[in-house]
Amino acid sequence: MPTILDRAGQFFIGHLADLLLGWGSVFSAVSLASALAIATASLAFARIRRGRAPRIKLLTRALFPRRILQSPSTRADIGLFLFNVFPPMIVFGWIIVSATQIGGLSDHALTTVFGERSKVIANPAHARTFATFMLFLAYEFGYWLDHYLSHKVPFLWEFHKVHHTAEVLSPLTAFRVHPVDTLVFANISSVILGLTGGILDYGFGASVSPFTLSGSNVILVAFIFLTVHLQHSHIWISFTGPLGKILLSPAHHQIHHSADPVHFNQNFGSCLSIWDWAFGTLTIPQRRRERLKFGAELRPGSGSAHSVTGVLA
Repeated sequence: MPTILDRAGQFFIGHLADLLLGWGSVFSAVSLASALAIATASLAFARIRRGRAPRIKLLTRALFPRRILQSPSTRADIGLFLFNVFPPMIVFGWIIVSATQIGGLSDHALTTVFGERSKVIANPAHARTFATFMLFLAYEFGYWLDHYLSHKVPFLWEFHKVHHTAEVLSPLTAFRVHPVDTLVFANISSVILGLTGGILDYGFGASVSPFTLSGSNVILVAFIFLTVHLQHSHIWISFTGPLGKILLSPAHHQIHHSADPVHFNQNFGSCLSIWDWAFGTLTIPQRRRERLKFGAELRPGSGSAHSVTGVLA
């Protein structure tokens, strides 16, 4: 059974790290290009809808605004990107709980309590499809739970707050994280995925692997190509109505970063909004852009919110 880092696609660290370090660089570059294409199409369509021509120069300026490129917050994102991709993950990686071990223990526990299960996989493709879907739901729940606890538990918030000090959003803001925050996420996700994998293996009477691409659950890959890179951006793409209760749009997550108290502790999901809907933490964005201000203050004496040493102090 694949480990947590295989199944979750190393959501915070590995995916963009592949762009610089791994064999998945083509996948990462293409997914980022896909996000850029979607953002461009969104802006062009908005201009056409207002009766204006989508000129390349204006679209380029809208996609890469000077206020974001020159922001101290963006420079801090770059610094934390380099910090999180390289040595610390080598140092801390051994601490991550293995989903393989958790899965094996849960499968063994179920076997001990309920007895051996005979193999019930009639169609391997159907079994893998079901496992892919269930493990993606489990990943989403693990993400939601970790994110919820990171906001609700004061000790964890002090580490997670680093991510919320960003005053402008760009794809690199995904790397604006404290290493402890990353480790907590990895361990919680590993436990949830491992338990789900163990239950699936016991239920099928045999180990069933999900469909993957570049080491990631294919459903997660689809979301990475379509929405995930745009969550930390200034591009307003919103899902409203019933769709907004199921899928988490970039606008959902931008609301999550809002400094307006009315938006605090809302929209904790990664790709889906179903767990927010189920647990009462969902705010569906408006179709038209909402004026949002971003940023959170560090504790007094911590230093600058836009320097690597300041946010990690």
